[in-house]
Amino acid sequence: MAFDAITTPGSIIKDIAVISVDSYIEARGEIWTSYTPAVFDGLMPISFCHDKFSVSKKNVLRGIHGDHKSWKLISCPFGEITAVVVDLREHSASYKMHEMFRLGADVRQQILIPPGVGNSFYVHSEFALYHYKLAYHGEYADADDQFTVAWNDPELNIMWPCEDPILSERDARL
Repeated sequence: MAFDAITTPGSIIKDIAVISVDSYIEARGEIWTSYTPAVFDGLMPISFCHDKFSVSKKNVLRGIHGDHKSWKLISCPFGEITAVVVDLREHSASYKMHEMFRLGADVRQQILIPPGVGNSFYVHSEFALYHYKLAYHGEYADADDQFTVAWNDPELNIMWPCEDPILSERDARL
């Protein structure tokens, strides 16, 4: 099975890339490829270092986090989420603007997020598996080295599909 992907820029944040991949569906189920280096040639200046997975239950909102050195490739292989990407690069033409994406088991899309752009997600399904690949130079920027922005910051004007989500202590403090 060949790996076919279509890459398009974000509609608001031009530096993100939306990658739509083909899947093969048959009687036993489905198979799809999430990564081959050829798709990312020219999209980012460095290679991926490691992957992370997050399993969250319904009504969880994982807040707007990021750092200024990591590229992230996000997807939701199981469940259904609303992913939000927020440009927090002060000198960017789309500073404090955001884009929303519905990702999940029925939507084979990935979002490539550059450094300085935060990401967040809200879970619609009973459970969701959020996957992200990270690319960076040096050491990983863990929570202490990341920026965190309030999920409901009025300056961002994000229209979340919830009013009272389940938040981490880190996100609730804001």
